[in-house]
Amino acid sequence: MDWSPTLDTGGPVYEGIVEALERDIVSGRLHRGQRLPTHRALASFLNVDLTTVTRAYNEARRRGLTDARVGQGTFVAENRMRPATRAAAGIDVDLSMNLPPSPIEADLEGRIMRGLAALQRDHGFSDLLSYQQAGGSAVDRGIAADWLRRRVPTIEADRLVISPGTQSALMALLLAVTRPGDVVLTDRLTYPGFRSAAASLGVRLVGVASDGEGMNPEALAEACRLHAPRAVYLLPTIHNPTTATIGSQRREELAVAIRRHDLMLIEDDAYGNFEPKALPISTLIPERSYLAMTLSKCMAPGLRVAHVLAPDRAAASGIANALRTVSQMPAPLMVALASRWFADGSADAIVSAVAAEAAARQALAIKALSGQSYAANARGLHVWLRLPATWTRAEFAAHVQRQGLAVVTSDSFSVDGEPEHAIRIALGAARSRADLVAALDVLVIALKSPAYASRIV
Repeated sequence: MDWSPTLDTGGPVYEGIVEALERDIVSGRLHRGQRLPTHRALASFLNVDLTTVTRAYNEARRRGLTDARVGQGTFVAENRMRPATRAAAGIDVDLSMNLPPSPIEADLEGRIMRGLAALQRDHGFSDLLSYQQAGGSAVDRGIAADWLRRRVPTIEADRLVISPGTQSALMALLLAVTRPGDVVLTDRLTYPGFRSAAASLGVRLVGVASDGEGMNPEALAEACRLHAPRAVYLLPTIHNPTTATIGSQRREELAVAIRRHDLMLIEDDAYGNFEPKALPISTLIPERSYLAMTLSKCMAPGLRVAHVLAPDRAAASGIANALRTVSQMPAPLMVALASRWFADGSADAIVSAVAAEAAARQALAIKALSGQSYAANARGLHVWLRLPATWTRAEFAAHVQRQGLAVVTSDSFSVDGEPEHAIRIALGAARSRADLVAALDVLVIALKSPAYASRIV
């Protein structure tokens, strides 16, 4: 047999089979897509009733460990994601939400269960269910700083603030750094969440021209002369949505321009863990930078844990106070779980598995989109796909939605109302690589079809 499990003594046998299956997946003994023994063969090997193995396989499938294929057998699942229960009507694959994939190698559900059990055993939950400091405790900030130091070598725990996700952090940063009517410079295409936060606070965003290397320093200087901005917001690493990563020389040029024009930098490093060699611009001008780093893209958005590195202790205190206004505090239970993962190596294992799956999905996308006009980063979570002139953006999005796909057009990212003729394709939400390939095939067929064909009634 290809798999011969070793069962722990004690407890129901069917649970022992499931636990052995999970252990062997986590250890790498079993691999995604690997075929498991038939019910009858495993029952014979273990000398148990056939119904015991059937119950075990059903439970494994319920937990997302396996997939059953009619006429073929039972296989190790690609990931433990289950079909979305609240997907929009008619949407089979959501290519609009930039979620990280959840490969089975990351063992997120298993790590969550074991991590929470360890927290309950070692500390109990009582303290984690009460109010805590708005920016996180000194202990949690210290643990996070140790883990983040590989990304930012000069990080200090007393300049770090823990936030319930980047969106709350951006809102708090705008509250702390700007006033209604202030101007903040951004790329002409930028993260919609930042646009929304700025609009709600009466902050005006002005788009700055970019080239193939990212925001243009000369254009930044000109925008400073014209608009007297308070700050600049940048996503220099695997930009959302264009996928561009600014090179080291351009980062230095932008840092010089930001200092010369007395700007504050709000740097969003959401995808930095996929490009670890691209040091944040904030490391060049730490005295005038706020660096937001999140676990949402490299682990899971539901953790709602992000970190903000401020210029100094006083600035960190100001951000913590703003966060108290926005969201009171990060969820202590999730912060405690993240801290345990930082300390025991789980965080590294999860990020590594997610990054490997992201790279594999990018390779599939590059193959499927051969001959199309697009921009991509080989380690990123999304692709920037330019549309042919025969389609309007709205018509294309509506057309593929009728085919069961959701995409987001460039209009959602535009600061100045003149977006590129493109859509963003998010690769992580598809439940499997096979689902992603099928979705990309639908997109390519649509790209090659004349728009008028969709209007035939």
